[in-house]
Formats: sequence, structure tokens, C-alpha cells
Amino acid sequence: MRDYKVDKARFSDDFRRSVYEIVAQIPPGKVVTYGEIATLLGMPGRSRLVGKALKEVPPQFSLPCHRVVNAAGRLVPGWAEQKELLLAEGVRLKTNGCVDLKRFMWKVFC
Repeated sequence: MRDYKVDKARFSDDFRRSVYEIVAQIPPGKVVTYGEIATLLGMPGRSRLVGKALKEVPPQFSLPCHRVVNAAGRLVPGWAEQKELLLAEGVRLKTNGCVDLKRFMWKVFC
């Protein structure tokens, strides 16, 4: 019989809550990567779990999810509002459409 390991973080309300608490703190005009959030939660390399948690944000929550980008500064494909919201906050995109992380990355614990 095969032993399957279940990733408890995937189903943990505590994990989601922790992700949401970090996202709620990202100031206007700054961004954070999925990977940085995973690292802050002690789960380096688990950026996809962060993305999954953000896809499942309850509608009654008001979180600035638009401030979370991938490791290259790329925006979520198909979410045009993300670009509009970031531009309105003063975040500028490079010619390739990515956020300049050197300039706009939120240095969480520096």
C-alpha cells in the first residue's frame, strides 16, 4: 500500500489567515512576491500555495491582492484591474509589463 503525504498547509485555515494578514499589511505603492510571502511564513519554495490561498479569498474580505506579483514582477494574466490598481497607487511597470521589483518591492523586515 502506498503512503500518501498530505500537505496540511494546503488545507489549513491558519495558513490562509497568515497569508491574508501579510497581504493586508502591504502598503499602497509597494508589491510583494508570492515567494516572499511563503518565505515569511517559513515555507520557502511554496509560492503556489500562497497563490492558491489568494484565489480563495472570501468575497467579504477586502485585501489588496493586486499588490502580490510573481518573482519576475509579472502580473496575474487576465486580471486587467490589477494593472489599473497598481498604476493608481504609483507603481510603474517596465516596458515588458512587469513591476520593477528593485524599486517597488516592499522590504517587509528590513
